[in-house]
Amino acid sequence: MSSTERQGTVSESDEAAAAMTAVSAFVASINAHDVGGLVDQMTADHLFVDSLGAIVQGRETMRAAWNGYFRMFPDFHIEVEQQVARGGLVLACGQTRGTYGAAGPTQPGDSWSAPAAWRAVIRDRRVAEWQVYCDNEPARRVLALHS
Repeated sequence: MSSTERQGTVSESDEAAAAMTAVSAFVASINAHDVGGLVDQMTADHLFVDSLGAIVQGRETMRAAWNGYFRMFPDFHIEVEQQVARGGLVLACGQTRGTYGAAGPTQPGDSWSAPAAWRAVIRDRRVAEWQVYCDNEPARRVLALHS
């Protein structure tokens, strides 16, 4: 392997490590319900794709979306069990959970959890894309109890 090829590999490895660090910080902000921190970590053209394929674009639009989601599920939490990266692309998997709380005090059956995966594209150490892969049926069942 030439010196130039080795440098490219090291650079790609550094980019992957920085990308995983960015995802870990983003998840920490989600778990802290730190909407300001989340927005600060997004690119201006940030793209969010939920598990049904719905797309939300832009930092300020996502500020409102995260605020609403955290009101709906005030203890929403992500647990990343594994993550891998190649360059600025990170794939993570684990669990997500929450308790519906928008209607006031929680009731038995208001909690849900599900396996989940996330795909993130990191650009300039910011999250340019955040895509969720999760069976939201457990959360939909909880929401149906309150509709």
